[in-house]
Amino acid sequence: MDMEEALNSTIHPTCLEEPPLAIDVIKQLDVFGVALYSMLTLMSTLSLLLYLEECVFIYRKVPSPKKTTIMWVNGAAPVIATMACFGMWIPRATMFTDMTSNSYFAVVVYKILVLMIEESGGSEAFLKNNAQKTFNISVGPCCCCCPCLPRVPVTRCMLFWLKLGALQYAILRTVLSILSIILWTNGNFDLSDLEITGTAIWINPFIGVLTIISLWPVAIMFMNICNTLRSIKIIPKYAMYQLVLVLSQLQTAIINILALDGTIACSPPFSSSARGTMLSQQLMIVEMFIVTLVTRALYRRTYDSLPTDPHETDNDQNSKISLQAPQGEHTV
Repeated sequence: MDMEEALNSTIHPTCLEEPPLAIDVIKQLDVFGVALYSMLTLMSTLSLLLYLEECVFIYRKVPSPKKTTIMWVNGAAPVIATMACFGMWIPRATMFTDMTSNSYFAVVVYKILVLMIEESGGSEAFLKNNAQKTFNISVGPCCCCCPCLPRVPVTRCMLFWLKLGALQYAILRTVLSILSIILWTNGNFDLSDLEITGTAIWINPFIGVLTIISLWPVAIMFMNICNTLRSIKIIPKYAMYQLVLVLSQLQTAIINILALDGTIACSPPFSSSARGTMLSQQLMIVEMFIVTLVTRALYRRTYDSLPTDPHETDNDQNSKISLQAPQGEHTV
């Protein structure tokens, strides 16, 4: 008992408190801190402005419904950067900013699947072009170690299950995020509480399972049609989506674990946990700014439809000629 009291007496009082208020963060900034916060705020603002400009371009140049899907996918990095900036300035709002970022990205996971289907011509064209094919489902993150799994024929039922697998994450992640905030306001949700009776130890692993389940159908779709969509740069687009996933989910989780373990030291007015969150947000702003620039270059163009069957093209041209011929004779 005396040892615990001696240990607590050597710890700065703010290291045991909740995250500081925004005004406390501003007061403790030195010249370097002001420059750093200003630069990061500028980066997040530029990310958001570039995204809004990109939305205007996509709305004018890309046909519907593909433009809505591209807007959702394009907005992942700017939204995460903007929420990280809010969380950096207002540390006590981290639960709300994280909920917004996570819920938005959960929708993006589903929209990536929808984008690949729409780039294939839509659901009907996708089913028609792949009617005689089978898909390999031995892909990550669920079944990459199971090469013995049978190939699955492309049917409307299979496409429905792929969409459902990705959509469940968008719905359940948002519901669980709202539930976490409700419990947090009542003092029942604490990331540092790893006891079996705590709610975080049950909710977070369940979210992890939902994440893995949702990534599987997206990976199945990509691995089986990436060669078909190679001309529209689907591989670097998918790589950017995977990068945002790793940075926003895995990187943040690792930093939070290091903070809870005490590896990231307390620095008044930030406790170890709050400082870990702050470092994660600062890294996220820089990373998402770079991702925003790359995705802007990848998506800033209008897409031509995929090549169709040459016999169908010839029939369409012949029909047009046959329709135009009587008109020409009539005018003569």
